[in-house]
Amino acid sequence: MARMWMMAAAAALALAGPAAAAAQAATPAHIVAAMADTSRPADEVARDAARKPGELLAYAGVKPGDKVVDLVMGGGYFTRLLSAAVGPKGQVIAYQPAEFIQFQAKYGEDQKKVAGAYANVTPLTSTFGALDLPDGVDLVLTVQNYHDLHLTPFPKDTASKVNAEVFKSLKPGGVYLIVDHVAVAGSGLEPAMKVHRIDPAIVKQEVEAAGFKLESESPLLKDPSDPHTASVFDPAIRGKTDQFVMKFRKPR
Repeated sequence: MARMWMMAAAAALALAGPAAAAAQAATPAHIVAAMADTSRPADEVARDAARKPGELLAYAGVKPGDKVVDLVMGGGYFTRLLSAAVGPKGQVIAYQPAEFIQFQAKYGEDQKKVAGAYANVTPLTSTFGALDLPDGVDLVLTVQNYHDLHLTPFPKDTASKVNAEVFKSLKPGGVYLIVDHVAVAGSGLEPAMKVHRIDPAIVKQEVEAAGFKLESESPLLKDPSDPHTASVFDPAIRGKTDQFVMKFRKPR
């Protein structure tokens, strides 16, 4: 299996242009191979240039054999990548909130489709308030969904409950990686519902209150041209938003 990953990584580098090859060269081979997985949908592969999943997963420290959680898996973009990156000895828990499935049935269909295609993916569905993650997890990753914990239909303590559960599930030294769209500084929680963004300062405060330590932040997905006021679904800015990347760690 390791040989196959190395061959896939080499093929990916050979087909890439010079700039892409340089970026991939700094990414571990098992992650490069995960991106080169031919079972990934073409529309997801096309989004790699903007989402930079290879660099993101390398920053998170994903390793073969890890037990990881894709917290709010959406269509499964990162679930697929994580499945290949952790390999057959690893495990991916693909969490899809019951609230999302109730809002749109496709969320449930996507979860079943991805879980059925990857032997090391375990689907998990519950409301945010009843979230019960397995213990001993190496990484919890949530991408562009932390702001959803503050949508007005949900109880006001949703974020604190989810963060507490993530803290409980991670092993000492485990990583909680959060990526989301940047809202105007000091704008409070209104942008979560209005434009689907959140002030990074709020995230830091809430996650640290759960016991985590902010280890570092990455400029990987920064875009200074984003005014932080438009909805992330606005066609003029969709896929080009300014995003923060925060790496929190559970103290050992």
